[in-house]
Amino acid sequence: MSKREGEVWRALGLMSGTSLDGIDVAVIETDGERVLRRGFAATYPYSDAFREKLAAGLQDAAQLRDRVARPGRLALIEQYLTELHAEAVGHYLQDHQIALDSIDLVGFHGQTVLHRPEAGLTVQLGDGPLLARRLGRPVVYDLRAADVAAGGQGAPLAPAYHRALAAEIPERPLVILNLGGVANVTWIDRDGTLLAFDTGPASAMIDDWCKAKLGQPYDAGGEIAASGTVHEDIVTDWLAHPYFAAPPPKSLDRNAFDLGPVAGLSPEDGAATLTAFSAAAVAAARAHFPEAPALWVASGGGRRNATLMAMIAERVGAPVQPAEAFDIDGDSVEAEAWAFLAVRARLGLPITFPGTTGVAEALTGGVVADGSS
Repeated sequence: MSKREGEVWRALGLMSGTSLDGIDVAVIETDGERVLRRGFAATYPYSDAFREKLAAGLQDAAQLRDRVARPGRLALIEQYLTELHAEAVGHYLQDHQIALDSIDLVGFHGQTVLHRPEAGLTVQLGDGPLLARRLGRPVVYDLRAADVAAGGQGAPLAPAYHRALAAEIPERPLVILNLGGVANVTWIDRDGTLLAFDTGPASAMIDDWCKAKLGQPYDAGGEIAASGTVHEDIVTDWLAHPYFAAPPPKSLDRNAFDLGPVAGLSPEDGAATLTAFSAAAVAAARAHFPEAPALWVASGGGRRNATLMAMIAERVGAPVQPAEAFDIDGDSVEAEAWAFLAVRARLGLPITFPGTTGVAEALTGGVVADGSS
């Protein structure tokens, strides 16, 4: 029997972000409004070989004109990606001694390979019905599509969860800053009003640069950037892109910017300049806030980049603290958000809002696969 609004759900969330690093798994207990308990979280990294396949899939997806089509290798990548998610859930439940039948619902993000809301198109690889069959539990998936179809940006989707998480943090206005492949902010006012949008690249371009120039997957701790010199003229040129002045809501594809402007720099100067660009893009978001934030709380892998965090703090002129300072696991926020959104979607509650995606009115979304077909 399905649970009703007001009852407590134990939901498992799955997130594979634009950094292409692996699968985040988390469990929460929620009634769809409050976060009643946050459980263990874990990340199951992709192999280097599969990460390369995903990167190649991003190139294939650039040609898509239909969110349902899976031409060429994309169909194979989607099936394998889904199987990897099922394996990750199995490992997670075993590692943390959680019974599968105690999970009421699974929220499945999949892997975004194309996001062009201006063309009414967002594509996340991930076969919800297959995952539901593998797990034998109901799965909520395709959570962005309804918003995009209604004219919204389809991103960011985590703000509803950010507001629930921030209930115990007194500072207002407050910004939850997610530093994934792309950075996004959720500005939360004293009355719970939300404003959310993607600020620009966070780790994606830095990661791509480190891989291309040094054969490393990322800049650990920001040490490479710390040893380089920022070319501010390049940062200024990037910030002249119309995206940054455009009013929110707005969202950005992972590959919206390329590495061309830094191609001639040393590995260290390129990393420093890209890191400064990410920080400057975050700082540029302040122009769109109704009131200056009293506090920024950072989640996502980019919070471990000390150089990026320091550059952001310097440019925003306000405290920037990692999520852990507030007893929040900064690695699990996105996966927890997908568990929370799955419950809200299952209950028919809104998951996107005019201030978060630009949709005309608060809207629910998602598709439920019960595992029977």
